[in-house]
Amino acid sequence: MSDETPYARLTPDLVLDAITACGYWPDGRLLALNSYENRVWQVGLEEAAPVIAKFYRPGRWSDAAILEEHAFAQELADAELPVVAPLSFAGRSLLHHDGYRYALSPRHGGRAPMLESAEQLAWLGRLIARMHGVGARAAFVHRGRIDRETLIMQPMHAVLASNLLSASLHDRYRQAVERVNRQVAARFEAVGTVRTLRLHGDCHPGNVLWTDAGPHFVDLDDARMGPAVQDLWMLAHDEGAMQALLDGYVSMRDFDHAELALVPALRAMRQVHYAGWIASRWHDPAFPAAFPFAAEPRWWEQHIADLHEQADELE
Repeated sequence: MSDETPYARLTPDLVLDAITACGYWPDGRLLALNSYENRVWQVGLEEAAPVIAKFYRPGRWSDAAILEEHAFAQELADAELPVVAPLSFAGRSLLHHDGYRYALSPRHGGRAPMLESAEQLAWLGRLIARMHGVGARAAFVHRGRIDRETLIMQPMHAVLASNLLSASLHDRYRQAVERVNRQVAARFEAVGTVRTLRLHGDCHPGNVLWTDAGPHFVDLDDARMGPAVQDLWMLAHDEGAMQALLDGYVSMRDFDHAELALVPALRAMRQVHYAGWIASRWHDPAFPAAFPFAAEPRWWEQHIADLHEQADELE
């Protein structure tokens, strides 16, 4: 398959054949779910509940890294945490079909959490603390960590190598990113050594689903090593929300409040990474359709201005 269009051959028939290879009988109903990095479908089955089929982007993670994600999800589920773990077939959770790697999991629906509710935020804080208790038991070997090379320098090079950023903006963009990089490094140095653990890694509201029974977490695709605050700050829209999360968290697990000073740095890193992610995936037809603004010079000018604002905040 082409690196430029990695999903070109991933037709509905191929998806259904992959499900059939696991011993299921699809009923022909396929619902594409919101995912750009991978391809994810809800697949209807004959006389059984639907399953979720996730086809991994070729070349992004090694098999070993994906299996670490699966093992972590199962470890969390075994600890009775509301995390959706992949299904296993003859002891295998990472499956292969016609050149694609994929995994199946049970379908767990839900609605978006109410992040204005102190009660729901405290509930999430307690669950994240329990998740971190499990995450602290061991370290990822193959999934990397939250660091400046991964979230700042690699994305910057992806943007500079793409056709999205006009040549006239190259120097301004590089200067903005390098300024952010210096300030992020200074902030981490100022905070000092923080404990790292296995994280969800991308714990934003879209990866939390709420039912009458409470919340559950989905999509561990960005799980990696990092500080505990990484799994908290994206759920907190203001200081009050962060305090509600921490009220729940510290009732279950100690939290190093020095990590709160890392939030502006983590926010800046995510902003740089977001633009680099779009640039590195632009050859995938789903990306120009989903992010058309990235083809407009004015968006990049605003992005550069935003990066300087992040650097100002860090200073």
